[in-house]
Amino acid sequence: MNNHIPHHSIPNTQDPDPQFPNPNEDPNPNPPPQPQPRRPRGFAATNTAAGATNKSRKEREKEKERTKLRERHRRAITSRMLAGLRQYGNFPLPVRADMNDVLAALARQAGWTVEADGTTYRQSPPLPNNNAASCLGPYQVLSVESPVSGSSLRNCSTRASVDCQPSVPRINESLSPASFDSIVVTESDTKADKFTSTSTMNSTECLEASRLMQELHSGEHGIGLSGTQYVPVFVMLSSGLINNFCQLMDPDSVKQELQQLKSLKIDGVVVNCWWGIVESWVPQKYEWSGYRELFNIIRDFKLKLQVVMAFHENGGSDTSGMFISLPQWVLEIGKDNQDIFFTDRQGRRTTECLSWGIDKERVLRGRTAIEVYFDMMRSFRTEFDDLFADGLISAVEIGLGASGELKYPSFSERMGWRYPGIGEFQCYDKYSMQNLRKAATSRGHSFWAKGPDNAGYYNSKPHETGFFCERGDYDSYYGRFFLHWYRQVLINHADNVLSLATLAFEGVQMVVKIPAIYWWYRTSSHAAEVTAGYYNPTNQDGYSPVFEVLKRHSVTVKFICSGFQVPETDDALADPDGLSWQILNSAWDKTLPVAGQNAFPCYDREGLMRLVETAKPKNDPDHHRFSFFAFQQPSPLVQSAICISELDYFIKSMHGEIIITMES
Repeated sequence: MNNHIPHHSIPNTQDPDPQFPNPNEDPNPNPPPQPQPRRPRGFAATNTAAGATNKSRKEREKEKERTKLRERHRRAITSRMLAGLRQYGNFPLPVRADMNDVLAALARQAGWTVEADGTTYRQSPPLPNNNAASCLGPYQVLSVESPVSGSSLRNCSTRASVDCQPSVPRINESLSPASFDSIVVTESDTKADKFTSTSTMNSTECLEASRLMQELHSGEHGIGLSGTQYVPVFVMLSSGLINNFCQLMDPDSVKQELQQLKSLKIDGVVVNCWWGIVESWVPQKYEWSGYRELFNIIRDFKLKLQVVMAFHENGGSDTSGMFISLPQWVLEIGKDNQDIFFTDRQGRRTTECLSWGIDKERVLRGRTAIEVYFDMMRSFRTEFDDLFADGLISAVEIGLGASGELKYPSFSERMGWRYPGIGEFQCYDKYSMQNLRKAATSRGHSFWAKGPDNAGYYNSKPHETGFFCERGDYDSYYGRFFLHWYRQVLINHADNVLSLATLAFEGVQMVVKIPAIYWWYRTSSHAAEVTAGYYNPTNQDGYSPVFEVLKRHSVTVKFICSGFQVPETDDALADPDGLSWQILNSAWDKTLPVAGQNAFPCYDREGLMRLVETAKPKNDPDHHRFSFFAFQQPSPLVQSAICISELDYFIKSMHGEIIITMES
């Protein structure tokens, strides 16, 4: 018997070395198939499967609960981190920021450049070679905050452009975020990645000196605005130019003022068209003669025009000191039916504007409030069709509430309000209360059909009330229901009016003014904003739902900018910068164009520069800017020589024509 066994049938029990293969191994092994284990059958199979299923289901449920707890814990930590970065670090984080946004903000704060696709690198000074020196001349350092734009290089040769650019360190994209601390960055040649042409051109044509100054200006004690984006500036004309009989009071004075404004190179003017003047005496009888004369003068000066459809009264608080009420025929109706006006909890009425409760109630001589607004807008569009055709009227602002802003008249000085009072809810007219009862009944809690009875008074402070204090009733089941309803009435009003305004001004840019209610912003309840209709406590985003509706109608959001800083000892816990950051980013996140207007008539140089910084955020990675700025002047400009130089400086700064230096 031959006891010799072929070498390929001997099993190898040792781990083979992949670098040194066993020469005795068969290069094409064909092992025999292994027998499959028998499957249990009958009751055994049933019990085994059921047990495994039940066990796996329980494990999955437990794992889900553990995952939920971990996620809640993570979100709580994230929320506190984001709040701290925004409040104390002034990080430009979006409203719904994620960790990518946080990493990008931290990287930019540390001096890195983070592009939109996530590419991250650090700018470094150009190498000291002759090409770079000839291209940049005396300016050897490129500003990280103001990189050279692509348009400024359009006349450069490709090779010269590459030599002018700072070398860009590369980061291995396969590295995890946790490994960033230990990254060793090496510079690599970026020429082959982005440029392939090898044509040559005189390097002196790379960058013009003036363009370079605009692009590269960055000082240790200054803010570079030269060469920044162009923001058009419109100046608001006084309401006293047109009297209550719709007559232009002093045409020569208007021409003199417009001549002065024209010399300052403003882009246009803003004119209020008052409902109380145009339709003052008889319903649907409109008088436009004074505005026609004014608009013709503006056209002669070749200035753009923005018009405000002002459906509120003017209490004489602007520069004119002229009181303009709602139409007289509306006030006559109000004598018999006071519920057409906003009403507070004590039953006091404000005639500043009509209650939103009658938007669809035929109480205005057979018309609803919405129809009344639409009829005036349609009359204006028909009367000045030639100005629209000529492009003179560039935008129309739609007044949607008190002071022309989208808000309730919750802090009216006529009612005794004084800063920094929280204001009062304005929903106690019978039409609004009917709406509230309907909403409460639909919710299944008819006893919720009432306003809060512990929300204080106009000049109360949040901690003095049971509704707005820390952990107050504003965050109870009833409180959340009421405040959601209160805000929804505001949103519905804006939606209804803008739907018809879109028909009247088809193809024309429409503007909606948003208030700046910054006092008590650093409290949990945000009481002053809430009474004005913006449900914006710390656990809610009160502006995003409003901007969703405004986006539907393609409007421009005009934000009222305070232009001043709150002292550290402020007792109202105000935060104008925090409010501005939230509103602007919420609007820009919705891709809405944003404009600005100053809240107070006159500023010093420092206050004006804060307006410029708000209009053109210097650290915004997306390079947002205001689409225009409406400047409210302190008095007729020709009588205010002191402010002329300040306004000229402000306009040039908005236009990006000068370099601003401020002491550190």
